[in-house]
Parts: sequence; structure tokens; C-alpha cells
Amino acid sequence: MELIEALAEICRTGDQPIIAIDGPAGAGKTTLASTLSLALAREFTITVIHMDDLYAGWDGALGEKLTESLTWITRCHKAKKNLDYSPFNWSEKNFDPPRLHASTSLLILEGVGSSQIAISEHLSTSIWLDLDPEAGFQRVIERDGEHISAAMKAWLNQQMQHFISDRTKERSEFILST
Repeated sequence: MELIEALAEICRTGDQPIIAIDGPAGAGKTTLASTLSLALAREFTITVIHMDDLYAGWDGALGEKLTESLTWITRCHKAKKNLDYSPFNWSEKNFDPPRLHASTSLLILEGVGSSQIAISEHLSTSIWLDLDPEAGFQRVIERDGEHISAAMKAWLNQQMQHFISDRTKERSEFILST
């Protein structure tokens, strides 16, 4: 069975499904989220939330604040409530005014830390995109520029520690290589 049909079947069997797409920086999580959103839009209304909007900058991005935000977002989705949250503005280094997202039937979370164990009870499924972290580093630098090189090197260590302690890859139901 191909991935999109398998995910559609999973989403059809549960109320207010949530798909998390996790893996190292540069693996293609945003691209996959966009592809899935387009493919599943015939059957579901969809909100995609990017972890980049929830991190409070580079330092401590995978900490307690992210867990609190994800817990709140997943609970709101399951309760069919509208979502409003303030996305992080990376150029201003602070949070923008809140954005309101009407309740939808499917929530896709994408980014490093999106499938953390703290919200696993709310997830319908999780996808791990596998990629050598150094290859991911190169992709990110090519995409976002050399000026984030130092921050990305520190990020590689943060994400590795998070993936080990959270057992992210081991808990994922789908593992894809990019």
C-alpha cells in the first residue's frame, strides 16, 4: 500500500486525526507535509503546523515550552476547538501576534520535535524522515544561507539529544529515507 493511502486509511478510522512528521533538519519534513496536505485535502480539512513557528528561537527550542505548546495544540484539535497561537518571527527574534486557525478534521505537525512522546497519545501516526544529519546540515545551509551555520551546528547536537532521549525514530510507525 502506498504511503498516502495508508495515511488516509489511518485518518478515516479516528476522530480528529493527527499526523506528526519528524526527523533531522533538512530531511524534507516541510515538503512532505505540503505533499500530504494536498493529497489528503479531498477527504479532510487540514491544518499544518510547523515547529519553526513554535520554537522560541534556537536556544532551548526543544524544551518545555515546545512540549506545552504541542500539548495545548493537540488537545484543542481533539476537542474540535479553533487554534490560536503566536508564531515565532525569526528575523525579529520574538513572537508575532496570534494567528487563528479554524478547527479542521486533520492536523499535520511537522518539524523536529513534532512527534514527541509527551503527545504520543494524541497522535494517529508518526513519520520519521531519515537522513544523515550532516547531509541535512548542508541542505539547510544551501536553503537558508551560511549566516546560520554556527546556530545549525549547535542545533544538530540539540536535535540528536532530543531524538535519543525521546526515542523518536524508534517510536515512529513509518520510516522513510530521503
